[in-house]
Amino acid sequence: MSLEVSQLCKNYGSQKALDEVSFTAVPGRILGFLGPNGAGKSTTMKIITGFVQADGGAVKVMGKDALALPKVVSPLIGYLPEKNPLYQDMYVREFLAFAGGLYGLKGAVLKNRLAEMLEKTGLLPEQHKKIGQLSKGYQQRVGLAKALIHDPQVVILDEPTTGLDPNQLVGIRKLIQEVAAEKTLILSTHIMQEVEAICKDVVIINQGKVKEVASLEDLQSRGSLSQLSLETEEDLDLTWFESLGEVQFGTKGKSHVLIRVEDAGKARKAVLQVLQARQLNLISLQQSKRNLEDLFREITQ
Repeated sequence: MSLEVSQLCKNYGSQKALDEVSFTAVPGRILGFLGPNGAGKSTTMKIITGFVQADGGAVKVMGKDALALPKVVSPLIGYLPEKNPLYQDMYVREFLAFAGGLYGLKGAVLKNRLAEMLEKTGLLPEQHKKIGQLSKGYQQRVGLAKALIHDPQVVILDEPTTGLDPNQLVGIRKLIQEVAAEKTLILSTHIMQEVEAICKDVVIINQGKVKEVASLEDLQSRGSLSQLSLETEEDLDLTWFESLGEVQFGTKGKSHVLIRVEDAGKARKAVLQVLQARQLNLISLQQSKRNLEDLFREITQ
């Protein structure tokens, strides 16, 4: 594994930010690291990259102990934080050369990496502009080029598409996919559409704990179930519908029930039979497909 995180813990006073977080990531498969705001995503990323110390657990990058040897591991990682740290008054090419120099690149090696990154990120036409003159999308490209300038093996992107317009979004997604073809890439986000668009594996974290580790394909198969939303004038008993599938009360109290089923047609008939047998007054019976956002909410609530 290129990246192994094992039982990672972090406390801020009495608050447990991370509670035994564990997952792995491999080259060629973009890992979506998902969770609501405040779930612990950024804290995890900062520990992996050496910006924050862990209180327990282990992190290995390319087989090396990232917690014990941060200076050895740092050159192996490319990191784009959520708040993209750029010097607005520097020119694009100047800034990337400066960033490469921090990693010890110089001479022909630095010149070649600069040329490669400017071309790969589509920044060649903008290379002589000040960063502050660029759009948000191009500034994100500069941040990504900075994260890649030293040719790291593991790339971590924290909310890289926040604030981008649809056209910028498509460009950044394509660039991320190109980068991930050769490297281990983690995309930290709370936006399920981003994961659906480019990820192959998913880790869902909430309140500092890992709630789900799965392939995107597996999650999508679970999202293929239908959901029946039943509302009546009378209170309902969940036991009346247990044989149909997974049942829970909805948002409107005990007169509203949500039933997740594989065969929606068969389930609708069974629900109507229950209504008739118990002489219940129907307000509404609606059918919908569960999508990944529904699953995300269920896992993190």
